[in-house]
Amino acid sequence: MTRWHMIRARRPTIALLLLATLFISVPAWAAELTGRVVGLADGDTLTLLTPERRQVRIRLGEIDTPESRQPYGTRARQVLSELVFGKDARVVVQDTDRYGRTVGRVYAGAVDVNAEMVRQGAAWVYRQYSRDAALLQLEVEAKAARRGLWALPEAERTPPWEWRAAERGSATRPAEAPAAAATPPRSSPAASSGFSCGGKQYCREMASCAEARFHLSQCGLTRLDGDRDGVPCETLCR
Repeated sequence: MTRWHMIRARRPTIALLLLATLFISVPAWAAELTGRVVGLADGDTLTLLTPERRQVRIRLGEIDTPESRQPYGTRARQVLSELVFGKDARVVVQDTDRYGRTVGRVYAGAVDVNAEMVRQGAAWVYRQYSRDAALLQLEVEAKAARRGLWALPEAERTPPWEWRAAERGSATRPAEAPAAAATPPRSSPAASSGFSCGGKQYCREMASCAEARFHLSQCGLTRLDGDRDGVPCETLCR
């Protein structure tokens, strides 16, 4: 067989390799959605209408906005509306959450919507799911400038994941036996720490990470660890 015939014989193999490479690349290409934003549920969830007329619920990844019943919850939704509602958007898909929503980074033109929500002080960086360190820097800057929710009194700036954990705890507590009345506070195990159980209940009341860890480990205040990762009050214990 001549060299020319050998090259021709190898062409199908080369074509198959190129085709395999194409299929391997498809998931990366398919990990984007485009469409028009036609609905908003809250400050971090929207509905995207794709060109195929399919409605997809999108959860903005890596950030968390106040719930509707929290201070600044309504305003956070308004900020998201100003950024995306009625506009064409592109979603870089990151995951699917337990509610079946597509989680991703949303772009409206050149605007990184997830980052812009943090920059305007309309969202926290969601520590448990954060991948982009630049978002944390934007949060630091928004807090220093007292933008958005950072202008609220400190007592009203409860991270949404802590607020949800507290709500779940309230929902499972028997109405006829409130926890505060039925269970006396534990006595403080060690005076050397300078902390004592029973006086504080929420992360916003903690003065330091050490105090938060004390109340979690020594006082059994599990509401401080809303995501159950062993780290309480993640705004303090970064």
